[in-house]
Amino acid sequence: MPFLSVDAPPSTQRLADADVAPLGMLLADSARVAMLWAVSDGRALPAGELSRAGRVSPSAASAHLARLVTGGLLSVERHGRHRYYRLVNPAIVNVLEAMATVAEPVPAKSLKEAHAASAIRLARTCYDHLAGVLGVSITDALLKQSALILSGREYIITDTGVASLAKLGIDVHRLGETARRTRRPVTRACLDWSERRYHIAGALGATICSRLLELQWLERQPATRALRVTNEGRRALRQHFDVIIA
Repeated sequence: MPFLSVDAPPSTQRLADADVAPLGMLLADSARVAMLWAVSDGRALPAGELSRAGRVSPSAASAHLARLVTGGLLSVERHGRHRYYRLVNPAIVNVLEAMATVAEPVPAKSLKEAHAASAIRLARTCYDHLAGVLGVSITDALLKQSALILSGREYIITDTGVASLAKLGIDVHRLGETARRTRRPVTRACLDWSERRYHIAGALGATICSRLLELQWLERQPATRALRVTNEGRRALRQHFDVIIA
């Protein structure tokens, strides 16, 4: 019968349950959460941009960023007189996205804030893959084309999918080899907090996102995870995926 040996390593015996309270305290501030959202696409941003993202003064931003660094959520790099901050672990994005699915939306305080929220819901990054209306619509289109088949919490890429993705310049076989080397799932179904439906994550989701940025169908925006769909992108998305973005 399996049992825990008394000769187990001391470090194993001393482990207790996960202590989520310190993380909860770090996330219990809207300015800090806004800063984490700002770098949730994997970019490193300077303190000034994060101050604007959090809508706090530079001195207050420094205090918040220091707490996030000490808490292990952000790392900091110095380049000349500037400091750049990035996520230590992309898993924090999963935490934020999961919290967003149960959190109540707050009313926009201004027209600018309403436009920003609309942009995030339309097209954004969920760390390194597409989310929002665009991410879900592309996923739905690939399912409709029988390019993908949802199986549990992952997608199976069909022969049709291999051919369809090749038209985008994505080599599925090379993608699979890279995913195996990095021990990353090729595909994963990620619940979209704003659409309440799945979009493609994993190596394929990240590759689609980076490819659409390379093709300039999408553009990153400063200090936000929202993506802008270009005019060329609107035409191409309709042609390739039959996705219409207003």
